[in-house]
Amino acid sequence: MKRPTEKPEREPSTANRAWRPATPNRGFTLLEMMIATVILAVAVVGLLSGISGALRNAARLTDYDRAVQLAQLRMNELLVDLKLPRDSVVEGPFDPAQSGGLNAGWRARRSTFESPPAGGPGQITLERIELEVWWMTGGQRRTFTLDAYRPHVVTSDEIAAAAQP
Repeated sequence: MKRPTEKPEREPSTANRAWRPATPNRGFTLLEMMIATVILAVAVVGLLSGISGALRNAARLTDYDRAVQLAQLRMNELLVDLKLPRDSVVEGPFDPAQSGGLNAGWRARRSTFESPPAGGPGQITLERIELEVWWMTGGQRRTFTLDAYRPHVVTSDEIAAAAQP
């Protein structure tokens, strides 16, 4: 039996169902989707900028590594070249096949680094070979300098050539 103070249970009408707030089980709202998209876009932009910076650094290091290898190759050639002129600059370009298409060249100078106080024929001096390698990247000229030392036995011809004015 029903009590007179209780209201009878009734079915909600279809008009009332349309105005009910959405329950959490029904999905995301448009505002939530827009906020998630903005957050995702900010994260993607940050990742892409980091990747582009890493790629620029990798390209720069590749050119630098190539220049170092070219410098080592040229320095090895200069160290065994006994006819390299003393106290004058020798320079030239690198073959594009060696440099990987990089516009690059070199400049070298041979000088006496250390010699005994009383230099004469048969004395050993220490020579310095300075090598500067240059290459063009991004419209800028980059350089790398390499120094090497080698012993040299002084000949009487060198002493006579140094005595002439």
